[in-house]
Amino acid sequence: MGVPDELADRMSMAEQHEYLRAKFSRRSMIRGGAVTVGAVTGGSFVLGGTAQAAAPTRSSAPAAQYVDGAYVAPFGRHLAFGNDAATEMTISWQVPVAVKKPFVRIGTHASHLSVKIPAEIRALYTPAGVGASGDHTQYYVHAKLANLKPGRQYFYGVGHEGFDPAAPQYASTIGTFTTAPRHKEPFTFTAFGDQGVSYHALANDALILGQNPSFHLHAGDIAYGDPAGQGKTSDTVFDSRTWDQFLAQTESVAKSVPWMVSFGNHDMEAWYSPNGYGGEEARFTLPDNGPDKKNLPGVYSFVHGNTAIISLDPNDVSFEIPANLGISGGTQTKWFEGQLKKFRASKDIDFIVVFFHHCAYCTSTAHASEGGVRQEWVPLFEKYTVDLVINGHNHQYERTDVIKGDKVVKKLPIGETAYSETEGVVYVTAGAAGRSLYAFTAPDSYEGHLNEVDSVASFINTKDGKVNETVTWSRVRYLNYSFLRVDVEPAPRGQYAKLKVSGIAETGDRIDHFTVARKAK
Repeated sequence: MGVPDELADRMSMAEQHEYLRAKFSRRSMIRGGAVTVGAVTGGSFVLGGTAQAAAPTRSSAPAAQYVDGAYVAPFGRHLAFGNDAATEMTISWQVPVAVKKPFVRIGTHASHLSVKIPAEIRALYTPAGVGASGDHTQYYVHAKLANLKPGRQYFYGVGHEGFDPAAPQYASTIGTFTTAPRHKEPFTFTAFGDQGVSYHALANDALILGQNPSFHLHAGDIAYGDPAGQGKTSDTVFDSRTWDQFLAQTESVAKSVPWMVSFGNHDMEAWYSPNGYGGEEARFTLPDNGPDKKNLPGVYSFVHGNTAIISLDPNDVSFEIPANLGISGGTQTKWFEGQLKKFRASKDIDFIVVFFHHCAYCTSTAHASEGGVRQEWVPLFEKYTVDLVINGHNHQYERTDVIKGDKVVKKLPIGETAYSETEGVVYVTAGAAGRSLYAFTAPDSYEGHLNEVDSVASFINTKDGKVNETVTWSRVRYLNYSFLRVDVEPAPRGQYAKLKVSGIAETGDRIDHFTVARKAK
């Protein structure tokens, strides 16, 4: 992607960004786009209040060439909760060329989309030489909605000048979403990491939609626009257009199910910003309640019913891939502990689920376990009795026994129950969403195909390099495409609320199931 290998090996993400900017700035300025990301029009808008556009900023892409909007159909719709999942939702989409006056129509019935809300365009420019494509501008559109009613289904349509979703000929483009409830009630969510664009990715999406989830967690390595994933800019195969394919593929689910992403090593794209996340900030609008919006836009939390979800950025603590190591200066871990303390003190929250990319515990022959995560966050998982940790990074399914202090405190065979409040933490690697699969050193062992072993040879990535370890906590291993389904079952105060966790294969077969139980508040 423009930086010589011998330099990229020694550069941080910010240094690589500066190198690329210096190399391509003259070319970009000549072609009309010295800066990468810019808002063409719009801002944040409030449902039920007065819509006010943010002050327009200078477009960063080459001058837009507009075509008749009637010939431009939106695609790649994807939803995300706001800071308050019960009352806030962001609707995002993409258009292949520049359009004028984008907007969302919203209502409580498909035939009554009476509220029209302006939207914001974020133009993302990638010059020739930064990766595989020629000069390429992508147009991502976002509308933030607030003052919604909890637990309510809404109908919406996205459009622009010349394309109005309320018109009869565009009725098939109408979508729906449902806000989170304020009270405790049963619900389902799904999760995986490392999807990319493939037949297997598409198949997993189809199965996920069939679970009727309230939201989906994507634990990093989203589209693989950068297939190298080392946080380096020497990868000449980088192609920003992969994101167009990914968002089109994902739309079948994400247009109705909030698609909540966390950032992995393949999501650091050095051209767009010093932290590598400028491209993701153009494509997604996530909750902004994290500790450092500038450096860590993928760190946030939200609450759905009795369950708190926390997204972390392990690139900040990764010894294996250190391009962004230490970027938060410790603020992420401090914020994380504050969130854990707050949620544990809340009378309305029973469960805390944490998801992020690099694995705390995994025996894959590719990446195995991340020592930075064990050092920084595992003590907090244990201190605040986190109920479930979901990772990606390793392209397979693996689930641990109940762990505390790096040791098995309780074996957790398939179908059994862990009591997180008193025992320890269960970790699931669900990184087989669509990319090519990795390998284990031990045989597969999953529901209907048990092949248990006493120990597994593996390694952990430390600040001094890989260190071999022999572990006893690898309970379930499945080397094929899969995802995670979690059914949340509240309970009256003093009785056991439950997370019923299932690993689901691309075939639809269940490969694992277990329960995490905690006394309801």
